[in-house]
Amino acid sequence: MPGSKKSTFGGLKPLCALVLLLSGACGSMSRSWYLASYAAEIEKATKAIEAARDDDERARGYDQRGRGYSETARYSRAFKLIAADEYDRLFDLAIKDQDQAVALAPGNAEAYLGRGLTYYNRAALEDPAEPKRNALFASALSDFTRAIERDGRNAQALDMRGVVHTVLGDLDRAIADFAQVLTIDPHLGKLRLAEAYCERGSTFQKAGNYDAAIADYEQSIEYRTGGGGCECQPESALAWIRSDRKSLRN
Repeated sequence: MPGSKKSTFGGLKPLCALVLLLSGACGSMSRSWYLASYAAEIEKATKAIEAARDDDERARGYDQRGRGYSETARYSRAFKLIAADEYDRLFDLAIKDQDQAVALAPGNAEAYLGRGLTYYNRAALEDPAEPKRNALFASALSDFTRAIERDGRNAQALDMRGVVHTVLGDLDRAIADFAQVLTIDPHLGKLRLAEAYCERGSTFQKAGNYDAAIADYEQSIEYRTGGGGCECQPESALAWIRSDRKSLRN
């Protein structure tokens, strides 16, 4: 499966799904239905693996099943539906399957993307004080990078690498990744850059580097014109800096 070949690996449900579920936006969706959909996906993937005629098909099956295990684990953990040992077991099954996918299709970006998402899913649910959290994020980062090396225009891999850089506090690299996302998916790129520039501006502001903070806040506001909200609010921070500077001059 050459790296330049367009991927035919199965897609993922939107990454925001868990956030929506936790916020109640998908409250009408039955939990049992949601879990049943992944059980069906796992069963379908198992049959695909058994019926596979070549390594490409087999790899797609392992990747799909691994993603199903991963999504089941994170959803169940978020709603406290399973014990810790079952949670660990499901993620172990996911990684085992996705290791198989990578071994069978080492040139395909989607195999690395799938495994990276599983590492990310698990890391995101860990306690920030848990030492293995950063190790899991590092594994996700490595797999997203490998996906990008095989497909430089894989928007999801670029986006997720930027997200991990943001979580780890490396906003310079996050902005570089989101700038690449912008060239592929302008709407998503603008949303990510608006947030990243605002967060970096806040870091500069706390350090007393007001010129750099102003520049980043202004960039954030510029990208927000593309629509969508931003948790970080650059306008109020920018107004505070300018007001503070004005009062000092007076």
